Amino acid sequence: MAGFLCLYNKIAEVMQMRFSKMFIPTKREIPTDVEIESHKLMIRSGMIKKSASGIYNQLPLGLKVERKIENIIKEEVEDADFREMLCSALIPSELWQESGRWARRGAEMFRLEDRTGKEFCLGPTHEEVFTDIVRQEVSSYKQLPVKLYQIQSKYRDEKKPRFGAIRTKSFTMFDAYSFDKDEESLNKSYEEMIAAFKRIFDRCGVKYSLVEAESGIEGAPSSIEFMVKSEIGEDELAICSDCTYAANRESAECMPREFEAEELGTLEEVHTPDARTIKDLEEFFGAEGNRFAKTIIYYADGKTVTVVVRGDREVNENKVKRAIGEVEEFGLATDEMVKDVTGSEVGFAGPIGINSDILLIDEEIANGKNLITGANKTGYHFKNANFGRDFEGTVGDFRNVREGDKCPKCGAPLKIRRGIEIGHIFKAGQKFSENMNAMYRSEEETDEYIHLGCYEIGTERLTATIIEQNFDADGIVWPLSVAPFEVEIIPVNLKNEDVVNTAERIYKELKLMGVDVLIDDRDARPGTKFKDSDLIGIPVRITVGRDLKEGLVEMKFRNSEERELISAVDAAEIVRDRLL
Repeated sequence: MAGFLCLYNKIAEVMQMRFSKMFIPTKREIPTDVEIESHKLMIRSGMIKKSASGIYNQLPLGLKVERKIENIIKEEVEDADFREMLCSALIPSELWQESGRWARRGAEMFRLEDRTGKEFCLGPTHEEVFTDIVRQEVSSYKQLPVKLYQIQSKYRDEKKPRFGAIRTKSFTMFDAYSFDKDEESLNKSYEEMIAAFKRIFDRCGVKYSLVEAESGIEGAPSSIEFMVKSEIGEDELAICSDCTYAANRESAECMPREFEAEELGTLEEVHTPDARTIKDLEEFFGAEGNRFAKTIIYYADGKTVTVVVRGDREVNENKVKRAIGEVEEFGLATDEMVKDVTGSEVGFAGPIGINSDILLIDEEIANGKNLITGANKTGYHFKNANFGRDFEGTVGDFRNVREGDKCPKCGAPLKIRRGIEIGHIFKAGQKFSENMNAMYRSEEETDEYIHLGCYEIGTERLTATIIEQNFDADGIVWPLSVAPFEVEIIPVNLKNEDVVNTAERIYKELKLMGVDVLIDDRDARPGTKFKDSDLIGIPVRITVGRDLKEGLVEMKFRNSEERELISAVDAAEIVRDRLL
């Protein structure tokens, strides 16, 4: 018996988690530079500490939450046969040049040179590195699929970091990659990871939606984002009011508006000296915005790209880029470029006779009748312009959806909502393997390109998002699965030997039961301990105080105001059973 007690005490001491030893610098004051609740609470609860704009350090409490989220991710993706590795954050430029992304990535990539002048970047993502490793080791279909992942710091030079852990320059990301022999195998890996991501987010206690999205990779055939609806979200989502359709506004579609049948009018040039904007033209012609063909001119790698949409629409630049193919430079044309293409000043561009390298016509314009558009002549517009008769071009969907547009699947009205992206998966297909020559020998003895799937979760962003969905006036209300601790024990009076001994006994019993428990052993006022407990948000609190005279301790759940007196002797078992 003595030997058991000795072992008991040694295990408990090794596993101890005491508030006085944890370094949890809680704060009462609200930081002045915060905009959202998660940012405020992560700082006040001592989870993170800011070093510079967009750069935060994870303190012990924040890192405990991070590790719990990481463990959930690992369990689920390893069940899907993904295996962990770790790449260097420092990536040689040659790999990005091979993939074609070095020049296109832009200013958000941190670039640097070593003392010999060799170029590197701090990895914002690792498709190139994983593809390089696999192409060196895989030569036969018998070695596929290969499924790998890492959890690692990533770096992006965000122009405007904000919202604490939501948008930063340095962040932790789970990124996984599946390498398959064909599209069928890739689809299988992709579906397995959709299911794994659902289990991950369900276990983390976060409410989310799946939406169609842009992959960010030219030519990628399929992409899904896991989104949390939030007014602070950077992304706009188009969500059907009736069916399951949901998409990021960057890629969302809608049914084109149907125009009433009417006979084609005669094309007529109208003098409009002071009408350059759609608002000016609406007043001049006494017509609504949907009667106009708005012409926007872009440049793309030295070529001009003209896009024509309805006057009451906005151009969707992602759809335009998808239509014109991979480019390194893309943006709105300068005034001089516009003059070269149209022969007129800005404000009078139109599709009729325009000298543009590429002319893209939105399908609503192609379906429209007798539209008003610029005449490519300063001070003039055309009335009764019609696609097919007066101008031609490549027809497609080049418009942004808006509130009330018809769902492309069922025709019900679309709603526009904001959201935070917490996960992203996409099929890169053979894009990287073609550019980087990642091939294998097939069963038919032919050389084939490997198919790539990519899967990402921002773990610190996920932490912040969980807090955004789980807080009250007093602090964080953690879901049990990701809470830094499951139980907190507060001995009210450290001068009372019975109180201290009982708290220590319950603490050690819970530790031996495998419960993640914190004991607040600080020499501080009870009110301070209770406020910190609510702020940190540990799911269960056991208070050892005056009720101990009757052999009782108080149990309170963070998500409830109710308090329950339970047996001090059986407290550990009662708490464990409630947590199961």
